[in-house]
This record gives sequence, C-alpha cells and structure tokens, in this order.
Amino acid sequence: MTPLWTSAAIADATGGSVCGDFAVTGVAFDSREVGPGDLFVALTGETTDGHRFLDQAFRQGAAGALVSGGTDHPHVRVGDTMAGLEALARAARARTRATIIGVTGSVGKTGTKEALAAALARAHPRAVHRSVKSYNNHTGVPLSLARMPAASRFGVFEMGMNHPGELTALTAMVRPHIAIVTAIAPAHTEFFPDESAIADAKGEIFQGLEPGGTAIIPYDSPHRDRLIAHARPHAGRIVTFGRDADADVHAVEVMPVANGGTFVSAVLGERELSFTIAQPGDHWVSNALAVIAAVEAAGGDLGLAGLALGELPGLPGRGARFEVAVADGTALVIDESYNANPTSMRATLEVLGREPGRRVAVLGGMRELGEQSDAYHAALADPIGEAGISRAILVGEEMAPLARALEGRIDFVHVADAAAARDRLIAELTPGDAVLVKGSNGIGLAAVVAALAKHAIGAGG
Repeated sequence: MTPLWTSAAIADATGGSVCGDFAVTGVAFDSREVGPGDLFVALTGETTDGHRFLDQAFRQGAAGALVSGGTDHPHVRVGDTMAGLEALARAARARTRATIIGVTGSVGKTGTKEALAAALARAHPRAVHRSVKSYNNHTGVPLSLARMPAASRFGVFEMGMNHPGELTALTAMVRPHIAIVTAIAPAHTEFFPDESAIADAKGEIFQGLEPGGTAIIPYDSPHRDRLIAHARPHAGRIVTFGRDADADVHAVEVMPVANGGTFVSAVLGERELSFTIAQPGDHWVSNALAVIAAVEAAGGDLGLAGLALGELPGLPGRGARFEVAVADGTALVIDESYNANPTSMRATLEVLGREPGRRVAVLGGMRELGEQSDAYHAALADPIGEAGISRAILVGEEMAPLARALEGRIDFVHVADAAAARDRLIAELTPGDAVLVKGSNGIGLAAVVAALAKHAIGAGG
C-alpha cells in the first residue's frame, strides 16, 4: 500500500524532527480511533493531553506519532501538535491536484457532503476523499485534509461554524474550487444577533475559493442575495439551485415514489436530468439539487450521480432507518439523533408524518438558540400536529415550552433525560409504530437509538 505520509514528509511539512523512520497509512487524534498503520497526533487540550495515550495508540497499531514531548515510540517532534496538524493539512492540500469542494450550511451539510462524495465516486471509485462523520471544525477539518491521499481526484470537505470568523480560517486551509452553502436556518442563534448574521458567517466560505472557482447558493433562501454578494468578489462563477424556475439548477417535477423517496426531474441550463432520491423528505430534494450543481461544476458524470442518489443509504444520526422487533411485529426507527435546529426539526417531523401507523416522536431540546429558545421550541407544536403525531416523548428542560404548547393537543410525556426517554419508549413500543428520534447532540439521544438497535431485525447477539 502506498503510504499516506513518511516520517520525512511529515517532518518536512511541519518543521519537526524525526526519531525513528516510519510510514503511515492514516491519521488520527483520538486514541480510541487509532488503527494499524496510523499516525497518532497527540493534541493537548484544556482537559486532556494526547501524550498520555501514546502507549495505547501504539498498542492499537499506530506506526508513528506527532508529539511535542519526549517518547520512546517512533515520532516526529514539533513545538505544538495542533500547529503541526494544521501544517500537515496545508501540505496535503498543496501536494494534491484534486478538485476540492467545500460544503457548509445551517442544515444539510453532512448529508450533502456524503451524497456528493457518493455521486463522484460512482464514476471514480477509490479516487474520492471526504471528511468523515461531522469532522467540520478547527480540528476536524485539518484532520480530514491530512488524511487525503496525494492521488485523490476529488476532495469533499464539510465546514461548520458557530461563531463569526471560524469559516474564514477553515476555507483558507481547504481552498476549495467549488464552495456550497446548503441552506441558512436558525442554528447557533445564541451567538448571532439574527439570521442575516448567520448568512454572513456562512458566506465566509467563498473567501477561500481558488481563482475562477464556483460558488453554489440556495436560490430559494431569503438570504440568497446576501450570499451572492459575499461570493461575487471571490467566485469566477455563481450557480444557484432550488425549486424556483429562475434558479440555474431547478426541479421541474417532484413526485413521491413507493419506497418513501422522491423522483425529481431537474433542469441545468439546456439539459434535463431525471433521477430518484432514496432519502425521504423535501429537504433532500434541495440537497440533491446542490449535489447535481456541484457535480456539473466539477465536470463529473451527471447520469452516474443520479444513480448514486437513488442508492444513498441513511446516515447514522441523520436519517438512518431500521426495523426493531416488538411483541408480535416490528416498529420503524428513524435515527435523526445527531443534531437539531428548528428547520431540521420541521423537516424530519414532516417525514415522520408520511409514515403509516402510529407516529411517535422522541424529541430532545435544541441547544444554542439564545433568547429565542423558548419560542423556537413552542413553535414545534404546529408541525407536530400537522404530522399527525400520536405520541411525543419530550426530553430535557429546553422542551418545557413545547410541553406547555402541546397540552390538550396530543398525548405526550416530558422526561428529564435520554435514559428516561429510552425506558419510556421501549416500554411503550407497539407493532406498526414509526418512531422519530431527534435532538441536539448534547441531549444524548444516540443512546436511545443504540438501545433500540440491539433489537433491530438482523442484529447479532
């Protein structure tokens, strides 16, 4: 296997000194994720020091380490390991000839990133690199870059933020040829005066565009013109996507299909493309249009991209579905446990509303919404009613305003934490139920999904 990095290349990129020659095939900074052949980056944080886990990393198969202190293991030593990781990321970006695509947005960025990578990989197997999970912050982005093989043909990187200025730093590192904003929504409003300020912060992604690069912008967003203004000084081309006929890439026909997905006929300039989206929900129509716009901008194969969208599986925490065994039958679980904001809550409640049977919503609090938090939570009462939810389990203190708004409208219970929600749900499940689990990551609803997954049809043990 061609090494991702040699110790000499790491030292050259970081300005560090080598102790013991080695070559690595991967990079990790979480010792729990280290595998055979990895470079372990020993980051020093406010609460922990990666150097404490060097022995563990090497027991798990690490081939070398990036350190700022002494160790007997093969390593490259630098003054600061975070700065060293960033330098390695910049070196990875400098050495590649890949087409680089950056993705940001208040909602949909992980799904869009995954769908775009799958669409490009359909024509170029093993030549598409992407950021994994939601590694989209000041540590995740450089890690994802550092992991990119030199021979990659495409690189797709998710970039997130919750404060102004954060995307400026990330996009300067990624230097995308194509930059996508999926949507603007009230997320992280605790740190922004209004939604326009969120749009301004998301618009920072265009500052890093390579000369002649393409900006891809949601036409249907009320912040479209604001985003275009951010893109214009940096982009060689601006492409809009959406349902409106004036968007550069727009849907002319949208129809639900039997498996819960959606058939879309889209127009791109003089061309028309018809495809099916495996994932349910109108929000996935928007995501898919952004993907098609990016594939076209990257010179990819649109026909194969359409096929990939039709086969895209749900992501853990972001739409994955599985059946669980209950007495005398099964129940459907929709796992949206990774995160939540008002827009994504409404979208996924709408998806649940299309499912047959008794509809159960396990909803955790939405965090980082600032002074409007109570109002945002209470406002979920209407989409819950519109979706025909039969039973709601509300989790966390943030959900108190919604509990008050639902009184007398539907059957619900308000519990303190994820453990109580888990116990309540498992005790109440009946055959034919469709269950949505969604909340901010800090609420911990992934534990509810994990408990249900033990009873999934086909699960081992």
